[in-house]
Amino acid sequence: MTSNHDLYQRGLRVMPGGVNSPVRAFRSVGGTPNFIAEGHGAYVTDVEGAVFLDYVQSYGASIVGHAHPKVIATIEAAAKRGTTFGAPTEGEVRLAETMVGRIDGLEQLRLVSSGTEATMSAIRLARGATGRNKIVKFVGNYHGHSDALLASSGSGVIEGFDLGETSTPDSAGVTPGSIADTVVAPYNVVPTLDETVAVVVVEPVAANMGLIAPRDGFLEGLRDECNRVGALLMFDEVICGFRLAFGGATEFLSVTPDIWCFGKVIGGGLPVGAYGASTELMSHISPLGPVYQAGTLSGNPLATAAGLAVLELLTPDAYSQLEDTAEALADGLHRAFSDAGIEARVPRVGPLVGVFFGSDLPVDFESARASVSLGRYPQFFHGMLDAGIALAPGPYEVMFPSLAHRPEDIARTAEAAAQVAVRMAEGSI
Repeated sequence: MTSNHDLYQRGLRVMPGGVNSPVRAFRSVGGTPNFIAEGHGAYVTDVEGAVFLDYVQSYGASIVGHAHPKVIATIEAAAKRGTTFGAPTEGEVRLAETMVGRIDGLEQLRLVSSGTEATMSAIRLARGATGRNKIVKFVGNYHGHSDALLASSGSGVIEGFDLGETSTPDSAGVTPGSIADTVVAPYNVVPTLDETVAVVVVEPVAANMGLIAPRDGFLEGLRDECNRVGALLMFDEVICGFRLAFGGATEFLSVTPDIWCFGKVIGGGLPVGAYGASTELMSHISPLGPVYQAGTLSGNPLATAAGLAVLELLTPDAYSQLEDTAEALADGLHRAFSDAGIEARVPRVGPLVGVFFGSDLPVDFESARASVSLGRYPQFFHGMLDAGIALAPGPYEVMFPSLAHRPEDIARTAEAAAQVAVRMAEGSI
């Protein structure tokens, strides 16, 4: 039987770090990654046959659970017709129609192959449409790995910042010139803009520095400040898009941006991204306008078919179920820590759940980093993994309960967390 260790060693020889996305290397928590062989519903099985109750769910992409029968049947039917054509298909039109029909203000969109492509292209659109160069982002918000946005990013690449000045690259190979027009500011504080700013890009609910909700008035303040100086407001909904509500963050938070970016959920587990705006703003995109963007696999027929199947499953009742599941999960984890005397906070925003250790609930990256610096997350992670429950192998990620998670799964999770919390309190883990 193939083992996780053997596969990891083989991977190390042919892939940097043995993985294809850094957080999978377990550097933040220690140990050997589990190589997943298959997943069904709320569960995944690794190559050694170990079964885990999964709260990673491909970092939110699998909102209906792994290998949902409708999604798999849809992908199989699409694959039999061909996997890619480099030509328009009915599927991409139908997916776009469905997305536009669910979000007020979103009139047109362009499909791409990843969240990084979506945010990168949306930034270019904002600059091209406004004729301005500067972008404003927030410390701890992760918007993909394009050069201009790798400054004070979240999801494990976060570093310090100097408010009001151009930022320092988070990655080698990103030149200072690439981020010379990127300004970073603390999350949950409305910055003062000027007429050089093309766009303010924000995670409407921060989910890449742990789960941090927007303070009352923060997003509304961004909307007003952008209006004041003629800048555009962009919501990066790659994580929270069509997870928070039927109409996305716009419906859930009652704030309408100028530009939206999507990913994960809209591909049904296959690689996808999208960005969109009003018809007027999208008229700047080629072939209609001078802002160039293209992609051979954009609108891939398998991804659009899977994404449409998932959106059809995400009815208003489904969102009520997701929120109820997340509420039960958050309550169970809170009780587990409280009963064991472990200082921890368990924030919940709609169907998203996070864990911060310490007495204070973080409101920005600095307070999130203070929680992570306590070093308790790796203990909790491995304790839960030993109990057969898979969380993200990094302290800046969140939990993604899906439609496949049942009340008995939540009860099992709460029971395991209670046992792990007791061991943490005893110092035996």
